[in-house]
Amino acid sequence: MNPGDWLEITALTLRVAAFATVLAGVPAVALGYLLARRDFPLRSLAQAIIALPMVLPPVAVGLGLLLLLGPNGPMGGLLEALGIQIVFTEGAAALAAATVGFPLFVRACEQSFESVDPGYARVARSLGLSRIRVFVQVSLPLARRGILYGALLCFTRGLGEFGATALVAGIIPGRTETLSLGIWSRVQWGDDAGALTLCAISFAMALASMWAAESWLGRRR
Repeated sequence: MNPGDWLEITALTLRVAAFATVLAGVPAVALGYLLARRDFPLRSLAQAIIALPMVLPPVAVGLGLLLLLGPNGPMGGLLEALGIQIVFTEGAAALAAATVGFPLFVRACEQSFESVDPGYARVARSLGLSRIRVFVQVSLPLARRGILYGALLCFTRGLGEFGATALVAGIIPGRTETLSLGIWSRVQWGDDAGALTLCAISFAMALASMWAAESWLGRRR
């Protein structure tokens, strides 16, 4: 395995994880805020549904995405008519990583918003700020550390995603072959040295990401 191969795979993995974090960002923050600030019927059921991608087998998540986005799926047919292909692309890998990392992101945001005293928002409202301005100027800045921690967790989860990505994006060298998929394919080929190289890179990236996340959490404490 030459350096060009593992550099390409590492760069692709970083792009996929970063794109997955961006995809999950806005809905995760919105849902986290809703769950923290609103008490509504079946709230616990909503939390359980959001957490499903984290507890289901990743291959089941990937199969669901494949059925949804494939040529015969409800979304796939529409996208194909528009000339957009998602399945077996880098975008599909990012979508799979975003789906499995989404529950971690939402949970971190929910806990972060819960830690913010709602009295600040009430004071801001009494001063004439709209709900949107209160959220943007008060709640969001006060919860930013927890939100960034959730983003780091989602990013780290995306670095190691395998099962869902393999089904919906495939293992296509140069297009969808992330570190975890590269490790698997090289083990199948009998390239133990290449697999160990990718394992070492994956370990270093995951350790650095989690170290940054825990350091951020430690500063918050």
